[in-house]
Amino acid sequence: MTMNDQKSFNEIPTLDVAPLIAGPQDPAYSDCVRTLADAAHHVGFAQLIGHGLEGRQARLLDATRRFFALPEAEKMQVYIGNSDNHRGYVPFGEEIMASGIPDTKEAFDLSLDLPPEHPAVKAGTPLLGPNQWPRLEGFRESVMDYYDAVFALGKVIFRAFAVGLGQDPELFLRYVSTPPSQLRLLHYPNNEDAVDRPGIGEHTDYECFTLLKPTAPGLEVFNTDGEWISVPYDPDALVLNIGDLLELWTNGYYVATSHRVRKVRQERYAFPLFFTVDYHTEVAPLEAFKDAAGSDNARAVVSGEHLRAQTMQSFRYMLERLQRGEASLPTDALPYYSLGREAETLEPQRSR
Repeated sequence: MTMNDQKSFNEIPTLDVAPLIAGPQDPAYSDCVRTLADAAHHVGFAQLIGHGLEGRQARLLDATRRFFALPEAEKMQVYIGNSDNHRGYVPFGEEIMASGIPDTKEAFDLSLDLPPEHPAVKAGTPLLGPNQWPRLEGFRESVMDYYDAVFALGKVIFRAFAVGLGQDPELFLRYVSTPPSQLRLLHYPNNEDAVDRPGIGEHTDYECFTLLKPTAPGLEVFNTDGEWISVPYDPDALVLNIGDLLELWTNGYYVATSHRVRKVRQERYAFPLFFTVDYHTEVAPLEAFKDAAGSDNARAVVSGEHLRAQTMQSFRYMLERLQRGEASLPTDALPYYSLGREAETLEPQRSR
């Protein structure tokens, strides 16, 4: 496989993932895997249909609307700064983009809901543990039902990514047991004064890949010709994009493509699952993707340490803990937002 044969693209491919879900016994499985791998290599993005999550997505949206409609004081009862493992409500202005500009959204962040007695939690693994939950009827059930389903789909996709590389189907999944894969419930209120500013919001995601359910158009992708192209809004589709860690793992064969969300006036919601691997997984270019001299183009990172370092440099409550000496960055932490194509080609800005 070659690293530098990416084709130019002007549209985002759409892929019916029903054969992937059915498994290798499906007659269309191999063709579907090839189409997925081709999209990951040349585009870094795809729209996924046939995922079967529509009912769960409707219930998730209803629960999310009810949560963000609560009074601020009630939402702040589950403020993310009250958590030891980065779970809960993220108020307006809590996140700081790489530009230093506070973001104009609110969020609710969650992950695997592990009890304190779970071995990984008892071992003190960062970013793992219980979620915070508001006192809102049906919220926890609807949110975790969707989380479990989209996480299961992520495992199907991860297996297909390995098969598409001609590797053992379990190549990546052997590192997926209790990963801090985060689901974000994002709320962008109606904003009549919304104005786009060049260079703001352009980013790549720093996990392995993302499965995004948006509720409105506005997503754009930076193509190989140096142009921003729109991702057509399909209410039935999940948007898949490659993240920095999978690009690093394949030494650039699967590409993390820069993207952004245009400022829009209407209220909207978005639900990204940032799929990653277990905290202590070391990610470095696979042997099959090193060049003839046996070298590679990127350093190895410990996936969870990288994720924690990036998070600690982008949330106010964590920055305050750092300033007070109550926390410290992981050893050998990379500077904020320093992996992926975004770090190489564009002024690094992030808005997740």
